[in-house]
Amino acid sequence: MNYHFSAHRQTRNNLLQILRETSHKDLLTIPDGFNNNIYWNIAHCVATQQLLHYYLSGNPFRIDKYWVENYKKGTLPNMDVPESEIEDLGFLLTETSKILMKDYDDNFFPDYTPYSTSYGIDLKSIQDAIIFNNLHETLHYGYILAQKRALLAERI
Repeated sequence: MNYHFSAHRQTRNNLLQILRETSHKDLLTIPDGFNNNIYWNIAHCVATQQLLHYYLSGNPFRIDKYWVENYKKGTLPNMDVPESEIEDLGFLLTETSKILMKDYDDNFFPDYTPYSTSYGIDLKSIQDAIIFNNLHETLHYGYILAQKRALLAERI
């Protein structure tokens, strides 16, 4: 699983770089043709990771429920996000990745409730969930890159 954890850390580093280098306004702007914004996509990655790994294994979330409730699948972007929340999200991007690796090494996930994703993949174990979560986060990373390009095009 080391490879998968390494890929997760890299994706999270890429998301963190975008979070830090993108203006507050651009993080919250919904580009034409999209249903959400860059900030929502990043926060959604954190929320979904908690659902796929902790909720489905019967464990408590490692983050405040606020994040899951506000950024899980089916939620809408919050257009009034304070700078302090953006900083908190940056912290969570790094810390939840570290915590997941420690929890996995500590065998914190002995049970897992099978789940069929909307992507069409069945998850039957924490290992499946970790691998799928990487796919999910890179999918949203791609959306974010497209949103950044769309925002740039809107300025021209």
